Amino acid sequence: MVSDIKQVPESPVGKTGEAGGGLGPKAPDLAGVQQVTPADSATPEQAAASAEPAAASAEQPAREARDLSWLLSRARIWTRRGLILVLRVSRLVSIGVRQIRPGLRFVWRSLLRRWRRSLEFRTVLTTLLLAVTSFAIVGAYLSNQIANNLFQERLAQAESESRFNVKQVQDTFDGAQVTDQSSVITLVYDTLTAVEGRGSVIQRRYVFEAAPEQTKPRNRWVESRASDQLTVRVIPPELRKAVQSGGKQQFWASTQFPVGNEDRPGIAVGNMVTFNGTAYELYLIYDLNTAQQTLDEIQNVLWAGGAALVLMIGAIAWYVTRNVVSPVSHAAVVSEKLAAGQLQERMVVKGEDEVARLGASFNHMAASLQEQITQLATLSQMQQRFVSDVSHELRTPLTTVRMAAEVLFDARDDFDPMNKRSAELLYHQVERFQSLLSDLLEISRFDAGAAVLDAEPQDIFQVISHVMEGAAPVAAEYGSEVRLNARQKSIIVEMDSRRIDRILRNLLLNALEHGEGKPVHISVAANHEAVAVSVRDHGIGMTHAEAARVFDRFWRADPARARTTGGSGLGLSIAAEDTKLHNGWLQAWGRKGSGSNFRLTLPLRQGGTIVKSPLQLEPADIGFPGAAIERQMLVLGQESGDVPQPTPSVGVKLEPDDGGTGEKS
Repeated sequence: MVSDIKQVPESPVGKTGEAGGGLGPKAPDLAGVQQVTPADSATPEQAAASAEPAAASAEQPAREARDLSWLLSRARIWTRRGLILVLRVSRLVSIGVRQIRPGLRFVWRSLLRRWRRSLEFRTVLTTLLLAVTSFAIVGAYLSNQIANNLFQERLAQAESESRFNVKQVQDTFDGAQVTDQSSVITLVYDTLTAVEGRGSVIQRRYVFEAAPEQTKPRNRWVESRASDQLTVRVIPPELRKAVQSGGKQQFWASTQFPVGNEDRPGIAVGNMVTFNGTAYELYLIYDLNTAQQTLDEIQNVLWAGGAALVLMIGAIAWYVTRNVVSPVSHAAVVSEKLAAGQLQERMVVKGEDEVARLGASFNHMAASLQEQITQLATLSQMQQRFVSDVSHELRTPLTTVRMAAEVLFDARDDFDPMNKRSAELLYHQVERFQSLLSDLLEISRFDAGAAVLDAEPQDIFQVISHVMEGAAPVAAEYGSEVRLNARQKSIIVEMDSRRIDRILRNLLLNALEHGEGKPVHISVAANHEAVAVSVRDHGIGMTHAEAARVFDRFWRADPARARTTGGSGLGLSIAAEDTKLHNGWLQAWGRKGSGSNFRLTLPLRQGGTIVKSPLQLEPADIGFPGAAIERQMLVLGQESGDVPQPTPSVGVKLEPDDGGTGEKS
């Protein structure tokens, strides 16, 4: 903004005029003179008029106090309304967030599920992410390079034009022969207007400012001038300091200057010029708006092209991935159907490429598997039918042979010693053969899927007592003591008592046979979902590998060891099948020289699920040190002729337990 200082002629001080055409007396000079009217000469109207301002001045503090209290009350009201509005808005925002959060969570989980389960989705999304990242990096690099090149080009042009124009300005100022104010102002205006150069490629503006803190006397006619109402504030302070201290050197800096209602980028080039002994700062500001528009158009083209290219890459990736993944997905579906038993399923083969060869190989493999599985199923059915038929056919002659063996066994006292021994051997082997035949028939029912569970609520202690009663002669024969350890007196379980009786009898007889005359512990515990019964012996024990195979059919840890209790090799296998019918667990643990432990876990109700067994599989006396706890025990020993009663509350004595029980229910 140009500031022109003009001289203003001074008016004569104390000059007076005449009133009434100079006919009256000369008016006195009233400057600095105050006329005072005596109070006693005032009229009543003047007194009233002078009293009104006094009353008004007295009422003014009261009115201001009322206005202040009214403003405070209105401020409190509006503050309260503002708080209510903020609370309502925050409540609405929280409600919206709560309503949107389940949807966002559902979308996020759906995306994660799709990411885990869909190779096509994962491949396409990964390709898109990599393409977007690559194009963002390349686009940013290209945009930066283009912007730098455009800026350097405009900067070089601005520096060149500034040197030329500043030289012209300085030459004009040096050759000017003007001394009056109007000539100086006209010269400066014309010179700077010529420098402005509105018709050049780069729009150019100027700021002309007298350098501050000059020691020489200055011409006060021109202080500052600028284009388009610009001010020196658009010049960066660092640039001004450099120009003021740089002498005749040229400096530049990036800046922004207002044009209408917008700010445009530009380059400010500064130099020092002198005029009539006064130093001036001359800044030429070059408008880069055209270059910025060009850069914006290039960036828009880059981003639009990048977006279109990313979409094309995504479509191509989806098409290629679909062609590759679709046969794999089809193969996965067909393999799942084959695993479910639909052996007739095959893949659709098209073409002769790698995928087609894969489909053909898959179909050939499926056909071979179907043929082998059919053969194995037919063979298994034939074997099951053979076992079942043989078992049924052997029952009649076996019954006849048993009757004859019983007759001979009853009359063995009349035979000679050799025939007597033969009659005894025949009787015992026929009994063993009949037991084996019964086990084979039971196994055949399991294999045929004809086994039915007849479950009803019953106290498991009654079953355990019945098993201990039946095993009393065997315990007396081996000299082993059977102890029942339990915290409860009654546990009702929905079970098939006949099958549970058979399971526990097999476990107890095996423990007595392999217990080497040492005590056998039966522990019972229950929780909210299940009941567990463990049979613990302290005999020869077994290894982990033997414990893993102990439920296989006809498997024996020591094939050379004689069977003295008539075991057929199918007892534990049948026990495992009975446990499966109850949806329970039957597990074994053993260690050489430390005995073994078998744990049966059953759900309290049919259809229930077992989460944790109430008893631990590895006994507490092995690897679980701790103080012994007194529990209820029913002791069945060789010296005790008492028969256990149905519940452990009869004939019970408290003894410390050496472990094997689990947590309290």
